[in-house]
Formats: sequence, structure tokens, C-alpha cells
Amino acid sequence: MSTLNPYTGDWTFEHAAHLLRRTTYGPNRTEINNAVSKGLNATVNELLRDVPMPDPPIYYNFTNDPQVAVGETWVNTIGDGDISGLTPSRNRSLRAWYFGQQVNHQSSIRERMSLFWHEHFPFNAITRPEVKFQYINAIQENHLGNFRTIVEEMTISNAMLIFLNGTDNTRQSPNENYARELLELFTIGRGPIVGPGDYTNYTEEDVFAIAKALTGWRVTAIDNAYQPIFVPNRHDESDKQLSARFDNAIISNNGANEYKDVIDIILNKKETARYICRQLHIWFVGSDINQDVEDHIIAPMADIFYDGNYEIAPVVEALLLSEYFHDPERRGCIIASPLDFILGTINTFDLAFPAELTNQYFVWNRLERYASAQLMEVFEVDSVAGWKAYYQAPQFYEFWINSVSLNSRREFANIILEGRMVNGYRYELDLVKFIEEFENPSDPNDLIEEIGKVLFVFPLAENQKDYLKNVLLPGLDDFVWTVEYGIFLEDPSNEEARSVIENKLKALFSTLLQMPEYHLI
Repeated sequence: MSTLNPYTGDWTFEHAAHLLRRTTYGPNRTEINNAVSKGLNATVNELLRDVPMPDPPIYYNFTNDPQVAVGETWVNTIGDGDISGLTPSRNRSLRAWYFGQQVNHQSSIRERMSLFWHEHFPFNAITRPEVKFQYINAIQENHLGNFRTIVEEMTISNAMLIFLNGTDNTRQSPNENYARELLELFTIGRGPIVGPGDYTNYTEEDVFAIAKALTGWRVTAIDNAYQPIFVPNRHDESDKQLSARFDNAIISNNGANEYKDVIDIILNKKETARYICRQLHIWFVGSDINQDVEDHIIAPMADIFYDGNYEIAPVVEALLLSEYFHDPERRGCIIASPLDFILGTINTFDLAFPAELTNQYFVWNRLERYASAQLMEVFEVDSVAGWKAYYQAPQFYEFWINSVSLNSRREFANIILEGRMVNGYRYELDLVKFIEEFENPSDPNDLIEEIGKVLFVFPLAENQKDYLKNVLLPGLDDFVWTVEYGIFLEDPSNEEARSVIENKLKALFSTLLQMPEYHLI
């Protein structure tokens, strides 16, 4: 099988498209061609480069906050929950803002990696938008930084302290929720059960001991912001004995820094590196991890990760540059998530947004709802294990497609083609503009061939091309399209000529966006 060695083969449009589909959301034709021109190494360097942090979310339609006006950010103030509509408005603003960051991804892997960490450290049922913003801001800042730093920040983050009951974890009544998920899901993984309370990588004794080591933290409001604080008299100061799974280590009292000692002990086990590398594989490559993949891909990735003191960027870079990642067998083996599907459509077709920022929020908010309808709601992940598509074997990504989500995908495709009004702005795909960049859009055969290259992982079969051409030109000869498109090119301001080709394109793309192949990345 192919290995983690650097890829040295041809660098084609198909290779570049595969890389960008897995690391950003829906590359358009220009971005793919630019990646081909730059080459693999330069493209990966650009994906992994530091990009400026985004401006924080703003109010775009709420006028009743005495502290913050429309167009200003609310993240530095604690909202007054007694003001009707304030908390829901901030939550809508946050979701719209985050969706906007994924649209404006700056040809960077940051938003894809941020969603990976959000899925890896998930939460739900938190109502405080200020806490949610702190959480996602920390992930964005550290998306390619150090895993140890991310685990430390998540452990005492307001979001995790609230979601997994860290605020209730005291020396008088230790709460095991976060300690259990820290081991089972966030770091080392459970492993096969080998005996009562023994999961190969840790034991129930370890869960209880680590829970005691993490006691003493609360969330409070200080200087108009929610902050985690350590309360010494709520902390268990006794020695905590770990099992042989952690070499019988003893965690001694270290007050506010004791949680860091816990994390150091867990990360000292190389299985932690292997576990995280499997998650990266599922996210970027696919869910098929057999023993060959364990030996030839996961193991060397884990070596890079562990020996590099858990720096994230080097292991992601090695994977994206590898011959394994660029093997054609890796293409098209992932069903697009709702965000892949929605954002991929928006970005591939370069959907135009209003110039004014508050109006952009209105559109982002409307579009973000379609992901929720397709069972992928950001900041409300299904369970503490994440979305089923990334952990539940053997179905994995198949969970994204069911009778509910598939109908919602079809609805979204129809809406984005026909257009909708939002706060006085009409958003819809400009299909005429989309095909103008192609080399020979006046020839229906070349047009369908080029569309297939941009939209699909695999080349269109001849019978598919014939079928699609009949959708574009039902029962008509090729020259009809050539003539009608030529009339439009002679006078692009001719609305009647534009309408003729636009209607034909809508019929074509309505079919394309609902083909099974369009849902693969």
C-alpha cells in the first residue's frame, strides 16, 4: 500500500481538487487551477499558514441592548438575560458569524480544523453565547498549535466546565463526567475491554482518581466576562493513585495546576498520539482503518505527533503531503457532511453576498439553518462523542444521508438555484457567470465535461454525459445551445437571451446537484 512518504507523482487538476475539497469548503475552478500552478508543497504551505483572526461577531438586528449597538460586537459584555430576545439574538449572531468564517475561509485549513476540534471537544445545551464564543475562539487560535495546549484550555474552559459538570466537581462530591470523557473521547481512547472496569488504556480507578484531581473549578462573572476560577477549598488535596495503565503514577496536590499534571500523564502515553491520529484520518482521509493502515499510516503519524511534543501542524502536513493521501483510492470515499454540501455549493459557485456586513449576517443566518435541518447543528453537537458520522462504525458518513436530510439537501439545492429574498437582498447562484470561466462554454459537450471536473470527484461516464446533455437540450441538437449562447455573448445585456440560457442551466444544475456523486468528497 502507499505510505506516509511524500507524494512525488503528477500534480493535476484532480489532485489539487481532492486536496482542497478535504481541507477547505468547496474550492472553485480558479482556486483549483491556482493550486495546480503553485504545486503541492506551496499549496499545503498556504493551507497551513497563519491567517489573521476574524473580527468577533456583531449585533445585526437587535436594538434593545443598552450596552451594545447594532454593528458592534457583544462578546465583551455579559448579556442581561432579563432583556427579551437578547440571548437568542446573540446566539443567532454567533451561528451566522461562524458560518461566515467558513464561507470566507481565506484558502486556509483553519475553519476545517476548527470544526474538527469542535467535533472532537463537543458540547450542547449551553445557552450562554458569550461562553460559546470563548470556546470557538480558543479553538480557532490553536487549530494547528499544540494539542497539549488545546486539552489544557478545554479542560478549564467555561464551556466544558458547564457541559460536563466541572462546576459540580468538588472534594466533597467528585463528579466523574469530564474525567471519563477526557480519557475515553478526548485523549487516549478506551480500547477493548479486558476485564471488569479495565479498558486497556485506563481503568475505572483512573477515572475516579482523575476526577478528584480536577476538583475545585467554577465558572463565575468577573469584569463583565465569564471566567473559570479555581477555589482551593473545593479541591481534593489528597494524593491520587493511578493504575498500572498509567504506571501506577501518583498525582500529588498541585492546586490550580493539578489539571496540567493529569494531562501530562495522559499525553505521556503514546496511545494518545495514535488515538488522535486515527481521528485525523477519519476527518481528512476516511474511516477505513485496517491493520495495514495502522502499521503504515497511523503509526508513523503518531511518531511525528508524539516525538514533536504534540505539535499539530507537522502531523497534518505529513498527511496532506503523503503519497497515501494522494492515492486515487482515497478520493470520493467520504459522504459530504451538511456543511460540506452547503458551503461547498456556496463556494464552488462563488455565491455573491451583500456588501454591507449586517446584511451578510442576515444571509449567513438563513443559510446556516439548512445545516441544522440536515442534522448538523454547530454548537449543538449530537452527543459528547461527536456527530455519529465520525465515530459510529460501520456506517460512519452514511449517517449524513437519510430520508429527512436528503429531502433537506434537495430543498436547499432548489432554493439556491431559484433564489430567495433575505432582508431585501436576493441570493442565488449566478450560473451564467459560473460557466463564463470555462474554456469552451459554447459547446455543450465541453461545457458538461468541465462542469463535471469541478463538481465531481470522479469523471462523468459517457451515459451520464449523454443524459445531462439531454437535460440541457431536451431532444435538441448541440448547435441550439451554441447559437443561443452566442446570441447572449453578442449582447450580455439582452435579458431575453440571458433568460433562455439561464433556464436551461437551471434545469441542468438542478439535476447535477442532486446526483449521488455530488454528495461525495
